[in-house]
Amino acid sequence: MKTQLLITGSSGFVGRQLIRQLQGHSNYNTRALVRTMPDVLATDVDYVQLSDFSTVTAEHPAMRGLDVVVHLASRVHVMNDTESDPLEAFRRVNVGHTLQLARSAVAAGAKRFIFVSSVKVNGEQTAFGRPYSETDNPLPVDPYGISKMEAEDALRELAAQTGLEVVIVRPVLVYGPGVKANFANMMRWLKKGVPLPFGAISNQRSLVALDNLVSFILTCVSHPAAANQTFLISDGEDVSTTQLLIRLGEALGSPARLIPVPEWLLVLGATLLGRKALSQRLCGSLQVDITKSRQLLGWASVVTLQEGLNATAQHYLSEQI
Repeated sequence: MKTQLLITGSSGFVGRQLIRQLQGHSNYNTRALVRTMPDVLATDVDYVQLSDFSTVTAEHPAMRGLDVVVHLASRVHVMNDTESDPLEAFRRVNVGHTLQLARSAVAAGAKRFIFVSSVKVNGEQTAFGRPYSETDNPLPVDPYGISKMEAEDALRELAAQTGLEVVIVRPVLVYGPGVKANFANMMRWLKKGVPLPFGAISNQRSLVALDNLVSFILTCVSHPAAANQTFLISDGEDVSTTQLLIRLGEALGSPARLIPVPEWLLVLGATLLGRKALSQRLCGSLQVDITKSRQLLGWASVVTLQEGLNATAQHYLSEQI
């Protein structure tokens, strides 16, 4: 008998790839809960429209015969939030809507709820060579990370009360074909041959390819040992910002033109320009240990870091034609 999946956030970067991987899958029936119907409907997917997740109930058609929820939808992290109370805005969606959906799923008979959280629950930066693990005390810094931590806590409490199997997945930066924001900006700079002052950065950062994250989520859907566990997930290969730019430039066919500006000078300049958070992402380390994911679930990356970068670069180049 096929497992009935409910996917939220199916129109997002990760959700679209998850839907693609599930099309025609012999083990699953896939249902996508959407606010607006997509222009192009995926085959073998049952789309159910809901304007506001806060109103979902166990009687809603999306909940019919439900076995597993993969909850990707959220209010995402933004660099310059215009909300008067950002934390409250994040809590309303990332905590309130998540818990409402989970409670309705329990009432409808769902067995498992997979919550895609964020490494920001752990914090923003690690000491070099000392990666985050699932046993570390959470230290979120910004409203987004705080809201994700509070949602995790609320789901664990619900699991204890109801027997719902909750699986929490904390990805690092996700990249892949169609990636936007800073990763896309890096490719744009590299392709234009812009000299960049990032030739002497010795940090270490964990990344996760889109295909690897989707593979891990699908593992969590069915693996018995995933129940009531928290996982950090990455490609399992960390790189410095300098190494990332060099390898991405090679994938684009546009060798990186990097100037070896000292890290302290980059941080100082960014701070003076009011871009301290950006300098932290470029110069600071953020590593995760995925030993638990590998050992408990037997999961392994389906693509290497270089394969992921190559696919990302090729997609970017195809869109420039």
